[in-house]
Amino acid sequence: MATQLVHPERVRRLDDGGREPAGDGGHVLYWMQRACRAEHNDALERAVRCANDHGVPLHVVFGLTADYPQASGRHYRFLLEGLAEVAGALQRRGIPFALRQGHPPDVAAAAAAGAVEVVVDRGYLRHLVAWRRELVDAVDVPVTQVEADVVVPVEVASDKREYAARTLRPKLHRALDGFVEELSTTPLEHTGAPLDGLDTADVGELLEQLGLDDDHPGVLTGGTSQARAHLERFLAEGLAGYGRRRPDPTAPRAVSYQSAYLHHGQVSPVWLVLQVRAAGADGAATEDVDAWVEELVVRRELAYNYVTFAPDYDAFASLPDWARTTLDEHRDDEREHVYTHDQLRDGRTHDAAWNAAMAQVRDEGYLHNHLRMYWGKQVVKWSASPEQAFDNLLRLNNEHLLDGRDAASYANVAWVFGLHDRAWQETDVAGKTRPMTRSGLDSKLSKTLLRAWLDELEQRTGERPAGD
Repeated sequence: MATQLVHPERVRRLDDGGREPAGDGGHVLYWMQRACRAEHNDALERAVRCANDHGVPLHVVFGLTADYPQASGRHYRFLLEGLAEVAGALQRRGIPFALRQGHPPDVAAAAAAGAVEVVVDRGYLRHLVAWRRELVDAVDVPVTQVEADVVVPVEVASDKREYAARTLRPKLHRALDGFVEELSTTPLEHTGAPLDGLDTADVGELLEQLGLDDDHPGVLTGGTSQARAHLERFLAEGLAGYGRRRPDPTAPRAVSYQSAYLHHGQVSPVWLVLQVRAAGADGAATEDVDAWVEELVVRRELAYNYVTFAPDYDAFASLPDWARTTLDEHRDDEREHVYTHDQLRDGRTHDAAWNAAMAQVRDEGYLHNHLRMYWGKQVVKWSASPEQAFDNLLRLNNEHLLDGRDAASYANVAWVFGLHDRAWQETDVAGKTRPMTRSGLDSKLSKTLLRAWLDELEQRTGERPAGD
């Protein structure tokens, strides 16, 4: 059953709680920064209700900085394609939207001038938390943060850092159904005049204006409508048999391609759960629905728990003690191959399968999840030290993948080095961290499947990856 009410445990005051709404304010401001969508957006709907309660219009503003950490033209294109959809959708609801260039909290603070109060969506990474503190310090009206990025708010699920999926899973499942509700839109009672901002109609022109390279836009197009289209195709063709077929990179219909849209806030994880569960009610196998929800909720929200409770989530020091110890013990092991960051980025290794995976990462911004594991594990063996390997992999991941720079990115890279995992049988270089070899890849996928993937990549790109 749909509701217009935002779950109260998604809502938190960021100021001291003693501030009063500005009595002479002419609008409510929603600073859109993480949840870049106009539907199933808890922060937006909370802001609409707030504007209605005060009898004023709602303004929505997005601050665009041209130097977002590790973001490329590919990431900006995807983001701007989504924001162009947001602008059109909000206009149809009578809500003025402005995309403005500048340091995001400064843009928000300027837009808050004359506001009754401010609503923001929640961000988890270090700089996103700092931005919200900057805004609170810059304004003197109430600032309310609304969680719209995960299904179960992080602190509701757990108040500490969890060390494995098995410890967080039961906590999430106990709370899950209380947060899986369809969120309907609330009509805005007072429409506002258009706001000044950048024109979102021509993404290419905007990228040029920002001085960003757009040579490799990536294999996916941004926007909520695109996320919906991929999900509809997946529900029709990929959900049945998902649990069995998902490790196969030659079965593109068996994956939903939602991670980039989740990272850019263009689709709600709650809405995704609702859609997949509904498909299960219509006949999809329970085990396939459960397997997909496991990835979306348990695995993804374990990553959000990690970045929330591990201040150094992007550093080698964040790894579990046992992982750092075993990697340190093997740091002087002889390495058959050692590659620099540039050699890895360019796909100049001895391994054709790895080079092909890197080509997809570099040129398309996407890589099948099973291949990501193999791709990451080899960097551990081919770097001069464990710390260099960590830096190499994090940089390759964040600079090229469309879902890079995400909470899941930091957790997944750290997983390669032992995070959220257990000790395995000891091997050279990797120590007791989980191994994944080329022979293991061949046997898991079968050489026939692997060859099919390499052939498909060559057909798409016109080049055969170098190496064995």
